[in-house]
Amino acid sequence: MRMFSEILKQLSAEGDLETSRVQYSVVDGKGGYFQNVKRILEFSQTKIVLQGKKSKVTVEGEGLSVGKYFGGDATVLGNIIRVERETC
Repeated sequence: MRMFSEILKQLSAEGDLETSRVQYSVVDGKGGYFQNVKRILEFSQTKIVLQGKKSKVTVEGEGLSVGKYFGGDATVLGNIIRVERETC
C-alpha cells in the first residue's frame, strides 16, 4: 500500500513516529489494514487482538474476519467499531 507508506513518511518527518508499533488504517464499514503484526492473540467475530513488537491492538466490531495475514501485514474484514492500542 504505497499511499499508506507515503502517509507514514510524512508523519515521521513532522515528529518522532515509532514505526515498529502496529500501524493501521480503517475504512468505515469495510475493515482495516494493519502493519507490523507479529501474531494474532485472539480471534472471534466480535474481537481480534493483534500483537506487534512494541504494541498490541484490540479490534472490536461485528462480523470480523481475517482477510490476509502474511509478512507482518493483516487485513481485518467486517464492521470495525473500535480499535484500542496497548503499549507492551
